Amino acid sequence: MTDADREAVREEVIESIERSVEVYGLSRSAGRVYGVLYFAIEPLSIPELVEETGYAKSTISNVTRTLTRVGLIRRRSSGGGGRRVQFEAATDLWYVVQNVFQQYVAREMATTRRTLDRALSRLDAAGVEPGTAEYDRIRRLSRTYDDVETLLELATRHSAAELIEAIEQYEDGE
Repeated sequence: MTDADREAVREEVIESIERSVEVYGLSRSAGRVYGVLYFAIEPLSIPELVEETGYAKSTISNVTRTLTRVGLIRRRSSGGGGRRVQFEAATDLWYVVQNVFQQYVAREMATTRRTLDRALSRLDAAGVEPGTAEYDRIRRLSRTYDDVETLLELATRHSAAELIEAIEQYEDGE
């Protein structure tokens, strides 16, 4: 495989990352910066990321702040006592997924849970009985959120390998 072939494969993966991060509410530029850092042999500085991506320094600064907050990249100080900050990609993506679950999904789930609980309380206070369409649908949605919260808790407490092993053991027991 030639260097050009390897570069084409690398670029294809980075473009895929660009598209996939949009599902999580991140920009394509965040996906490109993460992809560039993922393939980098050593941490890169903001000027190096500007050169690699072609993005403006302000874009790189904003994106690196966001990616650091989400846990997709880490800040590193440059060697030799310099003040230049460098960034490296988190490569344990299960850790990143767990972090996203904890920071974003769990928070959104909790907000929706509170809304559902308030809605059920309001229906109870208004004398609406179980068995009505609204009450039963909200209660069913609330139970689904209970299940998803349990799954999120398990996903954040265990490694992917542990979860897969537990599921396989469960399936083998049936």
